[in-house]
Amino acid sequence: MKTNTLLPLLAAALGAALLVSAQVANYTPKVSITLRDNQRVIAANGIPDHTPGQFPNRGNPNRISEQQHNFTVPAKPQQAAQLTGADRGWFGVALNGVPFEAGTAEFWSRDWKYEAIGGSMNLGLDEHRAHVQPTGAYHYHGLPTGLITKLGGDGKKMLLIGWAGDGFPIYTSYAYADANDPKSALRPMKPSHRLKTGARPGNPSGPGGKFDGAFTADYEFVKGSGDLDEANGRFGVTPEFPNGIYHYFATDTYPYLPRCLKGTTN
Repeated sequence: MKTNTLLPLLAAALGAALLVSAQVANYTPKVSITLRDNQRVIAANGIPDHTPGQFPNRGNPNRISEQQHNFTVPAKPQQAAQLTGADRGWFGVALNGVPFEAGTAEFWSRDWKYEAIGGSMNLGLDEHRAHVQPTGAYHYHGLPTGLITKLGGDGKKMLLIGWAGDGFPIYTSYAYADANDPKSALRPMKPSHRLKTGARPGNPSGPGGKFDGAFTADYEFVKGSGDLDEANGRFGVTPEFPNGIYHYFATDTYPYLPRCLKGTTN
């Protein structure tokens, strides 16, 4: 007698979906963005306004929980004399109150940090390029697909998705072909980072193997090789800033999110 294996599979899938919904069912997404004394004040509980992936999962043992995020960034940002590293901790915050984090805490050594996207270590990212910290904080490591859908984006228009720690805006990867002409065609911005050639040093100074994107140090910035600068941004006009402003991009390829800040942080 043959058994029907489809029903158990459907039941398992339904159970996983119910588990995902249940873990955020007790929380209502909350975010407020206000202007106060030339500062943009962002308060949120960190609960996404879209259905997240299943947590805990094989690569991420943490469960989403409500947070008390409070961010204050300049409403009139200014470029600084030098870049500020932003590969650890929050880089910025999305419009739904979920933070952006570019780097990871996992490493082979301090000089060889694993990448969250495309790396060899499974960090349990969901379909929104996000996962959960031990504190329960859900956060994005790349283009936040669920948020983009919520904002009415189709992935092929210039869409504001958040604010960086220095106050400059963050957009999806599409922008005007001519940075100063809002009537020019929209196209995806190309970062100016690329994989290094050759192989990594072996023990004791490195993990060995070829540069394949598993580590942040596998990449290098090559000025002028793409559309964007070292901070994965450029100056130009945007729908929200028709007179032009420096702005960052979240991109489909490395660095995914900017690894440094162009402006002055508070």
